[in-house]
Amino acid sequence: MDGGTKGMSRRNFLRTAAAVSAGPMILGAVPKGSGKTFKVGLLGCGGRGSGALRQSLEAAKLHNFRVEVVGVADYFKERAEKIGSQYSLPSVDCFSGPDAYLKLLETDVEIVLMAVAPLFRPLHLEAAVKAGKHVFLEKPVAVDPPGCRRVIAAGELAKKKGLAIISGVDNRHNWKTINTHQAVAVEGALGRLYGGRIAFLTGHFFSRTPIQPKEPADLIRTWQNWIALSGDHLVEQHVHNIDTANWFVGRPPVSAVGFGGRARRPAGDMYDFFSVDFDYGDGVHIHSMCRQVKGCFNWVGHDFVYEKGRTNGSDGPAPRKSPIPPDLPEAPNAQVQEQTDVLYHVAKGHVLDDAREVAEATAAAIMGRISAYTGVQVTWEEIMGNPNKNPALYNLTLKPTAEDFEKGTVEIPKEGVIPIPGQVA
Repeated sequence: MDGGTKGMSRRNFLRTAAAVSAGPMILGAVPKGSGKTFKVGLLGCGGRGSGALRQSLEAAKLHNFRVEVVGVADYFKERAEKIGSQYSLPSVDCFSGPDAYLKLLETDVEIVLMAVAPLFRPLHLEAAVKAGKHVFLEKPVAVDPPGCRRVIAAGELAKKKGLAIISGVDNRHNWKTINTHQAVAVEGALGRLYGGRIAFLTGHFFSRTPIQPKEPADLIRTWQNWIALSGDHLVEQHVHNIDTANWFVGRPPVSAVGFGGRARRPAGDMYDFFSVDFDYGDGVHIHSMCRQVKGCFNWVGHDFVYEKGRTNGSDGPAPRKSPIPPDLPEAPNAQVQEQTDVLYHVAKGHVLDDAREVAEATAAAIMGRISAYTGVQVTWEEIMGNPNKNPALYNLTLKPTAEDFEKGTVEIPKEGVIPIPGQVA
């Protein structure tokens, strides 16, 4: 190598060569030289990840900003390259493998959009924060109690480093919900909260035939069907509603008693339905229901009962003063608003820690899941508070772990083998 390339890695050399021939992909409907440019990278190139990246570009237009996609990462090379090609990324910037997240973090990316399977989020968030990156963190953020605590610790480190972590729980970015929450939970427009119910009742999701996994890649491709990778649908999907309940009550639940089962799901190892009583203390109970069974009653929503009325969480009353910043652009939907909020807070230099609230919602969902699987009451102190109260629950770690995929020590779970209440492990 001559003096101009001395010390340059092969990856950086290839990236530079590709950039000279193709040029960086800078997007946003603004003329060159106007607005601010953010270097964004995607971690997890599935449907949610590709959607988040598109929504980031749409958000940039609302701000008169620009987004430069500098890298994408996924377990599968072909999936990373498929998304990368849409943004004129050279193959060298389309990272793959179980350590793809580390390769992405080696770039000059400023904002990481994190949409990998929930199992991997604690490890990846921790690495992103240590690397000094702002993060959009999709929900849920973990599959077990240690993962939730790891995410909270990463959020605390992010604050010390002056970084922003913005969560992907939709209602936190829904202006109607934000204003309703301000009115009833902050300003007390309806008086005391008595209780309520939340639900995510839908038809069948995910694989309709047995998966019969043989290698780790099979689990990654079908992660939504496996407890260890998704947390079960109570955690992966219903976390939106549980987070809203935590938000309106003002704290996570103190205990959970739940039940559930599997009747019709043909693939993976998850339950079909859950029913959980979340006790928030002071006489406040929220009933949680979630189900993924075709041909049944469907309802996704909230119903909070107060001393002076009730609300579904987004139907008012109007607050005396909205907490929404007057210079924050309003997006057409909550998913674009999430990315609008990301760019807004990063541009403002705000230190933001959404990691704690979404980790607490995830932990509440996990608490309900453990209760349903075992048939016992589970408390917040046991899984998140006191390591000596119930060490088995506090340290409960689902297998395989994220590290197992990197080490090559993955043990394939048995399909169709489900937890049985009353047989406490």
